[in-house]
Amino acid sequence: MEYTQLGRTGLKVSRIVLGTMNFGPQTDEPTSHAIMDAALGAGVNFFDTANVYGWGENKGRTEEILGSWFAQGGGRREKTVLATKVYGNMGPDGPAWPNHDKLSAANIRRAVDASLRRLRTDHIDLYQFHHVDRATPWEEIWQAMDVLVQQGKVLYVGSSNHAGWNLAQANETAARRGSMGLVSEQCLYNLAERRAEMEVVPAAREYGLGVIPWSPLHGGLLGGAIRKESAGGASRTGSGRAADALADPGVRARVQRYEDLLAQHGLEPGEVALAWLLTRPGVTGPIVGPRTREQLEGALRAVGLRLDDGLLAALDEIFPGPGPSPEAFAW
Repeated sequence: MEYTQLGRTGLKVSRIVLGTMNFGPQTDEPTSHAIMDAALGAGVNFFDTANVYGWGENKGRTEEILGSWFAQGGGRREKTVLATKVYGNMGPDGPAWPNHDKLSAANIRRAVDASLRRLRTDHIDLYQFHHVDRATPWEEIWQAMDVLVQQGKVLYVGSSNHAGWNLAQANETAARRGSMGLVSEQCLYNLAERRAEMEVVPAAREYGLGVIPWSPLHGGLLGGAIRKESAGGASRTGSGRAADALADPGVRARVQRYEDLLAQHGLEPGEVALAWLLTRPGVTGPIVGPRTREQLEGALRAVGLRLDDGLLAALDEIFPGPGPSPEAFAW
């Protein structure tokens, strides 16, 4: 397994991030434990979750599954860089009770203690803001986070789904307080969705944040969706996002070119999509959300896959990026 440092920190993390979103909703607890054991055995040390995973009436269930895995011992917690998130309403679906969601100091305090109980640990290595809270000032957010760092409950702070200017605002506010600020940003970024290259990735690199792409296969679209469709399989179990996207003739044509290109090279589409992200400047590692051991094994193979310049250029032709900023904004 390859490792890198998370942004400007001294924290060493694997270049594949094990996403646990499917643990509970789609993957039962024993299978989830087996996947985590296999990942840790292969050298994956960076696990990502969120307090709302489990969804609906089962919010928090995914953190509980990680907690029961840590409780088995064997150095599982000590070897794992644990990331979770705060923001969502943890109550029943519907409007949240006041101060029970988003990033007020009151909710941050409540949420971190609840996550620690579910995860059966005394600290979170990377505590991430799941979304932007436009109603709470950054001064209040950082005051709450500084307390958690001082208490040892949180080591580093990251963000998710933030715009480039949000990253600047957050870290400039932190700098005025003498705080370390954000060290990472989770963003939607893949071959088919490259708008992050316009502002988010440049801002992250300027402030020394590690970039952690989510949905690296774009909902299954880049994982051999047309080939699976032709074989009678589901493009995306449950959600059907890839199937919906393929209904657009332009999207279908690009994905077909992508799959044809990789077939000529004898390469698996999903592995190439992950390997491509590992070539991008500023990227720490993509989040993979395996539902089975086989899916995990495919993601692990991507780390050792080297894409030559010719193939990278061909991928750019099929899925062109916006170009460098600020030139990308020119008419």
